[in-house]
Amino acid sequence: MKLTRLITATLCTGTLLAAAAPLSAHGIWFAQRARQLALIYGVGGDDLDAVKRLPLIKAVTGYDADWAPVSTRLREAGVIPVVDSDEPVAAVAAVMDYGLWSKTPDGEWHNKGRDEVPTATLAEHNWKYAVHLNQVPTRQVPLFEGHTLQLVPVGIAIPQKAGEPIKVRAYYQGKPMAGVTVMSDYVNDPDEAAPAKTAADGTATVKVRNQGINVLMAIYVGASDNKAKADHSEYRASLSFVLPHLPE
Repeated sequence: MKLTRLITATLCTGTLLAAAAPLSAHGIWFAQRARQLALIYGVGGDDLDAVKRLPLIKAVTGYDADWAPVSTRLREAGVIPVVDSDEPVAAVAAVMDYGLWSKTPDGEWHNKGRDEVPTATLAEHNWKYAVHLNQVPTRQVPLFEGHTLQLVPVGIAIPQKAGEPIKVRAYYQGKPMAGVTVMSDYVNDPDEAAPAKTAADGTATVKVRNQGINVLMAIYVGASDNKAKADHSEYRASLSFVLPHLPE
C-alpha cells in the first residue's frame, strides 16, 4: 500500500495576530482530551488556540495497523480541534505551515517575511509536524509524505515503562540527519537543559519520561527556502505516545 496519499485537513476560517510572542518555541502534538484525540498547539503546559490556527494545517492523515490510510479529518470541538475518522486509527499525523515571521529590534514578531520587514533582526519560515502512535506499532513506522522532518522509533518496540530507553531516528527530507535536537519531554520539561543530539546515522537514545503521555520533539534549523523572505527554515516534529497506567 502506497503511503503517498494525504487526506487534507478540514480548514476553518480565522486569522492570526500580526504580532505575537516568540514562535519558534511552539510545536504541535496529539493528546487525549476528554476521551478524544486532540491536536495541541503550544509549548510545555501552555495549550494555545489551536482552532484559530486550523487554516495553517496543510494535512492530517490517519493509518491503520498496516499503515494503510484511513479517512481522517479535524473537527472543531469548542476550543480544541479533535480527530474524526471513519474507523479506528493506529496512528495519526499532521503538517502545519506556520508561515513567515520576522522579529524587529523592539522584540516584536510579525507575520511577514524579511522582504516586508527590512529592519528585522531575524526572519524565519516555521514548519511544524506531529505523529501520534495510538497503539504499539506492529510494523516499522514509515516516512510520511509532506513531513520534511520526522522523528521515527527505530524498530517496533515502544517501551512500556517510564525510565526505559527508546531509540529514535530523525529524518530530514527523507534521509537520516545528524545534529537534530531531540527533546524527551516537550510538555513537562520544555526547557530541557541537555537535550539529545542525533548521531551521524540520525539516531538518538533518550529515556521515556512519563507513565502517561510522552511527547518527544525533534528540532532542526535548515537552509531558507526563500532567502529574500527568510534567513532559515525551522522544523519541529513531535512523536507522541501514551504508556498505560496500572488498572484502577
